[in-house]
Amino acid sequence: MYICRLTFYFFEKMPSTSKRGNIMPDSPIRKLVPLANKAKEKGRKVYHLNIGQPDLPTPEKALEAIRNIQRSILEYSPSEGILSLRQKLVGYYHKFKINVDVEDIIITTGGSEAVTFAFMSCLDPGDEIIVPEPAYANYEAFAIVAGAEIKSIPAKIEEGFALPPIEEFEKLITPKTKGMMICNPNNPTGYLYTREEMNKIRDLVKKHDLFLFSDEVYREFCYTGAPYISAFHLEGIEQNVILIDSVSKRYSECGIRVGALLTKNKEVRKNVMKFCQARLSPPLIGQIAAEASLEGTEDYLMDSYNEYVERRKFLIDGLNRIEGVYSPIPMGAFYTVARLPVDDSDKFCAWLLSDFEYENQTLFMAPASGFYTTPGYGRDEVRLAYVLKKSDLAICLKILEAGLKAYPGNTYRKD
Repeated sequence: MYICRLTFYFFEKMPSTSKRGNIMPDSPIRKLVPLANKAKEKGRKVYHLNIGQPDLPTPEKALEAIRNIQRSILEYSPSEGILSLRQKLVGYYHKFKINVDVEDIIITTGGSEAVTFAFMSCLDPGDEIIVPEPAYANYEAFAIVAGAEIKSIPAKIEEGFALPPIEEFEKLITPKTKGMMICNPNNPTGYLYTREEMNKIRDLVKKHDLFLFSDEVYREFCYTGAPYISAFHLEGIEQNVILIDSVSKRYSECGIRVGALLTKNKEVRKNVMKFCQARLSPPLIGQIAAEASLEGTEDYLMDSYNEYVERRKFLIDGLNRIEGVYSPIPMGAFYTVARLPVDDSDKFCAWLLSDFEYENQTLFMAPASGFYTTPGYGRDEVRLAYVLKKSDLAICLKILEAGLKAYPGNTYRKD
């Protein structure tokens, strides 16, 4: 009896977890994975449009570089990344008129670490970052890690998710405002900022002396024909810009976890390097693969581009033919946000995985509410990644249409 009481006492006295961990948001991209796994256990085929994992093969050059590693020791790399990789990246960026030197580039463990280190190097607890939304969901998580707070301005689906009026951003400026975060081309909407919009962002950053964190990992996938505008192209804010990059998407190398942080600001680089040294080094094998991918892959990139152009047209046309569904035409990346005739997209996406099947198949999408911090937004929207071949996308469209017709919370159906 004494032992039982003692055991109960210890369970009652378990330490509490951190406030930071408790407020970290679930990923809208991955939080439904357990339901998808259960659907697969039932023998159902699950089509993944929830995550930006391309189905295109990784360049053979990268795979060969890994197969042919001759090292006898897989050693630590420098904390800032392998010199030869950074040197090749200089040439790569110059093709986009992004004029950087080797010392401006720091290799990170994926683009996610680049954002995290940028925030931790530039922001203090209590500082604020302005972010147009919907935005990549993990920005909020990275801000929480840094102790910062995101102040968001929702873009409108009816306007194709164009940049909201700059006057709305001005209203959010306070003494705590330290920076602005953009993703261009945008994840999750596929929107591509115009020269005029980028100039307005530049003027705001310059006026209030803000950092501009610019996530540009999808620069290869711009479909408008207009020149690609990088934050590094904006004159007068060279010391304010911190560019985030990754090889994951353009070379279908998500698993090697190699990204980059670029900035002309020496003080920022000095701070970033402290965090880089604390985590020791970015992945050695990943850097070997990334370096091999940077040269001789022009045809690969063009083929990938053309494939995404075709998938984009196929998916958007198909979505807009479904009763009650609307998706604007994304101008970049390989995502779109679509409005659905549902009462709650979180419930609908979960229902598709747990309660619905179409010819023993179902669909995994990301509820768009997780890409907003403004309460109530995105409840009738989903993000879809067109990272599957067209024949699979055709099946996905059939599943979605059948699912909407069967869903009890359909708001368009007239019974």
